[in-house]
Amino acid sequence: MKLPLLALVCTLPITAAELPSIDAMTSAAEGFLGTLDAAKREKAAFAFDSDQRENFRFTPQTRTGLPLGDMSDAQRAAAMKLLEAALSEKGKLKVEQIRTLEAFLGVKENRPDYRNPQNYFVSIFGKPGDEKGWGWKFEGHHVSLNYTMAGEGKFSVTPSFYGANPGEVREGEHKGLRVLKEEDELAKKLLALLLEGEKKAVLFTTLPPAEIITAESRKVTATEPVGVAAADMNGAQKKALFELISAYTGRHRSDLAEADMEKIVAAGVDKIHFGWAGGTKRGEAWYYRVQGPTFIMEAANTQNDANHVHAAWRDFDGDFGRDILAEHYQQHEKDHGDH
Repeated sequence: MKLPLLALVCTLPITAAELPSIDAMTSAAEGFLGTLDAAKREKAAFAFDSDQRENFRFTPQTRTGLPLGDMSDAQRAAAMKLLEAALSEKGKLKVEQIRTLEAFLGVKENRPDYRNPQNYFVSIFGKPGDEKGWGWKFEGHHVSLNYTMAGEGKFSVTPSFYGANPGEVREGEHKGLRVLKEEDELAKKLLALLLEGEKKAVLFTTLPPAEIITAESRKVTATEPVGVAAADMNGAQKKALFELISAYTGRHRSDLAEADMEKIVAAGVDKIHFGWAGGTKRGEAWYYRVQGPTFIMEAANTQNDANHVHAAWRDFDGDFGRDILAEHYQQHEKDHGDH
């Protein structure tokens, strides 16, 4: 069954010329580094093979990189251009709202140094634009954005993590703010459609895990699929499934999002599963997982009386660009092998 939503996905391979965000990220990274003196550059710039490139963390802790708090206004503006080069308006807004929540927690917990919206770090790995591979990271509490580029038009945007504490602000000037509202409500919409259609297998357990199962693992592997396969969904259910997937891919600019959706579709739509664990009523703890042959998207709302959300998107082979780097190195060896 063909769906109107899938018709929006490009059916032809996307070429490097159709990925302006890669050039934008290269220019932004060069511009950012150009604003730094030697001491700050030493904090922000790493070799591409640095162990820190795959040091994936979304919890509060000591990080490497250059924090926003140590930057001048001009340097912070240059750092924000990196985010603008990769993220959609929606994606950028979520990052700013998560930093707003950090300031909110700093006041609420009376720990302004620990909960500090300036404790978000920028790291550049390798030389921007280097076809052998380069990347960058923006990371702090509840945000971990990781980008890798290699060769002509090859890129990776995972691991990608957004979190929100509180999931819904219930007091003060930001009352009503729900940073991950879309990821929550679209999943519940899909759940409701499946339950209405007697697809009770979508509820794979009443006890949600305490945390997303991928946690802060550097490498993730496919788990046993749970819930309902897209092959067993009707048109409305499948459309809702792709609206949920688009909530994650759509954090990025349209060229990147479309290219990633193309990869997801090419790997096999019917093999994508959606499963739900926990309660279905407002205020109850829940967890859900979307898993396809190549990726997993999952969210959990279990901490702080079910008002603390974690939402991650991981790629089994492509996190930190592992697949495109391997492909690029193999091609390089083939082109420069026997002479």
